[in-house]
Amino acid sequence: MAENTNIVLQELDNGKGRIEIAPEVLEVLLGIAASQIEGVYEMRGTLKNNINEWFGHINHGKGVSVSLVDGHLFVDVYAYLRYGVSVPKVAMSMQKTLKEQLLYMTDLVIDQINIHVVGVIPEKAAPTIDPNSLFTDDTIEDTEDGKDS
Repeated sequence: MAENTNIVLQELDNGKGRIEIAPEVLEVLLGIAASQIEGVYEMRGTLKNNINEWFGHINHGKGVSVSLVDGHLFVDVYAYLRYGVSVPKVAMSMQKTLKEQLLYMTDLVIDQINIHVVGVIPEKAAPTIDPNSLFTDDTIEDTEDGKDS
């Protein structure tokens, strides 16, 4: 028989039911929250995630792994950060924000959250265009008689 991996949020006292949540749902919630933190460029995904994004399917849980061991909730977050940000500040902000968001949305407490910075992405410099020289042609040199050499 397959093992039930869902996390029980609440069990009714009268035995009439319970509320469960799948770890994949927690990964989506945490992935969305992590990607919105200032300084995070994107979350790390797998080749499958990248191919699915090409076809328009975005996996919001990419870069997040949730595990429940002996009733303790452990989270690993894998992210690319923007170049120039303070890595410790962004990582601590991620830990704080993710703990707060999961507690607010599910009443679950994260026992340990590990932030793995897997890369730093530099900003792409936009090419500079001088509006005054849009139509000048610097490659043709005129001679004194008006003909090109």
